[in-house]
Amino acid sequence: MQSIRIPSTIIVGVAALSLAACGGTSVGSAATPSPSGTSLIHTASIQVAGKTETVLKNPKGLTLYYLTADTATSITCTGGCASNWPPLLSPSGTPTSNPALPGTLSVFNGPNGNQVLYNGHPLYTYIKDGDTGDAYGQGLGGKWFVATPGLASAAASAYPAY
Repeated sequence: MQSIRIPSTIIVGVAALSLAACGGTSVGSAATPSPSGTSLIHTASIQVAGKTETVLKNPKGLTLYYLTADTATSITCTGGCASNWPPLLSPSGTPTSNPALPGTLSVFNGPNGNQVLYNGHPLYTYIKDGDTGDAYGQGLGGKWFVATPGLASAAASAYPAY
């Protein structure tokens, strides 16, 4: 029986092409901007604190949250906080939603990048939410809440007491 030798450079090249073809993303990549031309925010009805709520979702279907300490011009969740609460980032321009939301979508170029705001509230996902029906971040620390289409503007907001 004759053995065949394959040069190591061919093996490395095939492995690199195989990995590149996978196109996978890392855990917690909710902050990754969506491709241009697609809606960045969607809505869905899920169970939140024992009742059905319509909430804002990212393109992967994960629940979006806001932090009561943030404002439209001051983002406090950065660094380690942003590792647990990945910010929703916009690739460019004003983000869109499907369906249309009653409030205002905008972008703030802050410490996390071009972060999406809804009615002046910077939006985040929660690292422990892994499924489209999850809302594990709701009410955490008394300052993290799910974002809903009816979220009041940051200036006049009265934060919910879930």
